[in-house]
Amino acid sequence: MLPAHLRTLARVGAEVALDVPVPATIASTLDALEARYPMLRGTIRDHDTLRRRPFIRYFACEEDISHQPTEMPLPEAIVTAREPLIVLGAIAGG
Repeated sequence: MLPAHLRTLARVGAEVALDVPVPATIASTLDALEARYPMLRGTIRDHDTLRRRPFIRYFACEEDISHQPTEMPLPEAIVTAREPLIVLGAIAGG
């Protein structure tokens, strides 16, 4: 699942189905997403370092996995599409 501004940029609905090589990780999922939707390159993670951009969060099975290593295998529920991997644009302010 993508935030609204990235759905608009990629011209897709809320959910995007991807073929991701096993073992599926955050990194391999984002690689597949950017390969299929090149206009998203640099929006979720930095072009050079591939680090997560500020104010972007990743959620798997209702858990924030934003600070986990991007090579960590994703939960089985995500891999089998029972649950979505959510890319969320966080909001800051006061």
